[in-house]
Amino acid sequence: MRNVYVLGTGMIKFGRYPTKSVPELGAEAALEAIKDAGVSIQDVELFASGNLFMANAMIGQKILQQIGQTGIPVVNVSNACATGSTAFREAFMAVASGMYDVTMAVGVEQMGKQGLLGGGGGGSDPAYSTEGRLGSGLMPAVFGQAGLEHMRKYGTTLEHFGKISVKSHKHATRNPYSQYRNEVTLEDVLNARMVAFPNTLYMCCPTGDGAAAAILVSEDKLKQFAAGRKRARVAASILTSDPYTDRDLTLPDVSTLTRRAAKKAYETAGIGPQDVSLTELHDCFATAELVHYENLGLCGDGEAGKFIDEGGGMHPDLGGKAPVNVSGGLLSKGHPLGATGVANICEVVWHLTQDDRAKQRLVPNAKVGMAHVIGLGSACTIHLLTV
Repeated sequence: MRNVYVLGTGMIKFGRYPTKSVPELGAEAALEAIKDAGVSIQDVELFASGNLFMANAMIGQKILQQIGQTGIPVVNVSNACATGSTAFREAFMAVASGMYDVTMAVGVEQMGKQGLLGGGGGGSDPAYSTEGRLGSGLMPAVFGQAGLEHMRKYGTTLEHFGKISVKSHKHATRNPYSQYRNEVTLEDVLNARMVAFPNTLYMCCPTGDGAAAAILVSEDKLKQFAAGRKRARVAASILTSDPYTDRDLTLPDVSTLTRRAAKKAYETAGIGPQDVSLTELHDCFATAELVHYENLGLCGDGEAGKFIDEGGGMHPDLGGKAPVNVSGGLLSKGHPLGATGVANICEVVWHLTQDDRAKQRLVPNAKVGMAHVIGLGSACTIHLLTV
């Protein structure tokens, strides 16, 4: 496997764009990545497009209709919430394998007011559906249950989940790409409308539109195009699905995916969680962020509450340590499903390369960054990047 570098990145501000199409949103991010990389569309040899809700519409080809059709292979990816990060991995593997030298990944989604009430992707056999009989498989309920189980096992409190929301909203005030940039107090979070206990409204990610893009290159092409600019290397690109376990009809497993992927990622990169400078993880709900602190090894099992109380996850400028989701995370930045995975990687890259697009929130001396996404159904990606 060859070394692979992220030469250029692009992202649009997450929000709502009712007058624009999905290909137009994706093209905007792609053109920014091309400009940032200092290449042209003629240099790109493979295009990987991630989109979930229009998975049968060949969105990748439609994006190329906007930015230039050169006859290159196009891979369209649909993999639940890990759609964008899986597209990035396809672009990574194409270069790492030696088959191509310059590839591009774009993640894009237009959700507007669709909501995140769907299940874990893909449809299920009605004969085995437990929806409405044994609780709910809808996402707010699934991740609410995960939070409740952590409370039962370890004594975690509602305030711990609330503090995560406060932290993420605080971080988002420094990110012009974030859908929401408003601070909230712990009282605001705890008194907000309950969605699925223990997650209140401010503990749930918003829906919206977004797009992000990345251009990946081999070491030879890095020397040709980077002109001495600092660029991040992809030290690990891991994709997992659920292993077989005895089925639990009432409590879906939201952790095993991440734990297995994290173990493989650290082994591949030759580092440990203590070496990670910043993490962008899949905080679709505040309860998800808390359990993933432990799943990713940022703290020990049962220690997430203590980790939060001691400033874990907070930007160092705010007195924190082991910063998580300094972009504002999905809770504030938004969660347009196909765009999320690539956007997380863009954020990590910007910190590692001290990019001006993150200048208001740069983590000092960042050397290793982690981007994590899960999609129930099931898929988990973890990317470790270094400089």
